[in-house]
Amino acid sequence: MAESVVDFTTGSIVRKILIFSIPLFLGNLFQQLYNAADTLIVGNFLGSDALAAVSSSGSLIFMMVGFFNGMAVGAGVVISHALGAGDRKRLERAIHTDIAFGCISGVVLTFFAVIFTPHILRWISTPDNLLPLSTDYFRIYSAGIFFSVLYNILMGIMNALGDSKHPLYYLMISSAVNIVLDLLFIGVMGMGVGSAAFATIISQAASSVLCLIHLMKGDVGCRVSLKAMRITRGELRAIVSSGLPSGLQNSIVGFANTVVQASVNTFPAAAIAGFGVYAKIEGFVLLPITTISLALTTCIAQTVGSGKLERMKKGARSGLLLDIISGEAVGALLFIFAPFLFRLFSSDSDVIAFGVRQARIEAFFYFLPALSHGTAGILRGVGKAFIPMLVLLGAWCITRVVFIRVLLFFVNDVAIIYIAYPVTWLLSSAVFVYFLFSGNYIPERRRYHD
Repeated sequence: MAESVVDFTTGSIVRKILIFSIPLFLGNLFQQLYNAADTLIVGNFLGSDALAAVSSSGSLIFMMVGFFNGMAVGAGVVISHALGAGDRKRLERAIHTDIAFGCISGVVLTFFAVIFTPHILRWISTPDNLLPLSTDYFRIYSAGIFFSVLYNILMGIMNALGDSKHPLYYLMISSAVNIVLDLLFIGVMGMGVGSAAFATIISQAASSVLCLIHLMKGDVGCRVSLKAMRITRGELRAIVSSGLPSGLQNSIVGFANTVVQASVNTFPAAAIAGFGVYAKIEGFVLLPITTISLALTTCIAQTVGSGKLERMKKGARSGLLLDIISGEAVGALLFIFAPFLFRLFSSDSDVIAFGVRQARIEAFFYFLPALSHGTAGILRGVGKAFIPMLVLLGAWCITRVVFIRVLLFFVNDVAIIYIAYPVTWLLSSAVFVYFLFSGNYIPERRRYHD
């Protein structure tokens, strides 16, 4: 394998997980930085209403892009299985099918998101005074959502091949472009909230192009060719079979988040802004959890593909422990530094108070989503993505929404929404612990050849 590629089938598992996770963590960190740059710069230059308008779009964006991000994870499992099994032809077919599917999906999603922007924003009960600003931001962002889908597809391919370094390099460039353009458009030129979305589009387009060029050079196990870009039925079936549960899971969680956002939107603008800022900060807090979980999926998929099941079980145990420890550590840091972090995004004392209140309620429970994400990563790696979809659908979607709606009927306090997260994290973790101890996640001893 190329020097930048991590082979999980040999050597120290913990060392390989850390080597793979660190660039992945840094890459996701830069992605969160350019996502947060919009919120931070808008909040400091354009005020609380503009900040609330941007914040209220976050759950919608995740709902739209989340499905294709989940499909990218599923495609990554297929690619990692082929790589672990040494099946070069299947590897090439899967990669080209994945890119072709991503391009088609990105075009379709862009079209519908731009057309239906006002209807979507009204559906989540966006306040009338925020609707013009929210429409400007969301419609412009939607016009470039193709690049977000494409980037995540390409990044998923490189991660599946064991290369987490090059996505980091490209995200560093993309993040710098986004932040500079945000400051230029808003801070220097005095443009409105829509310019923040435009800056994001340009930066995502840059990272997509860089990823595609790198894959066309063939430095990570397979040379991508535009002429070979086509959908192969067998590989598409495998990608959909593996990725559809994750994609549906992301979309359903995103849908549930939009329902939760609709409940948040019934409170004052400061509460909406505080909730949105917390979501941005939480994106950073979850980084160690999600990156180790992604590393686990790649590790498990490669070792299963190579038929090394004992190594697979050892990787599952080691990676899950790393996930839980990192989750609780970053939760403790959030509890301590919450006031400082929220002051970076807004000088409004009410916005800060709402955000810190949420952080202090949720901070010490981050070992629970770490356990859930880690176990879900293991299950996806062995090709059982349907299980985490059902668990997270039941706990993080249905239970969370019902919990919030019922309790808000009796107690009209935004803290009910904050409390719902640790409660539903606990529920999903309890179910996942059962699957771990039952051993039902362990596949049959076979190699993943055609």
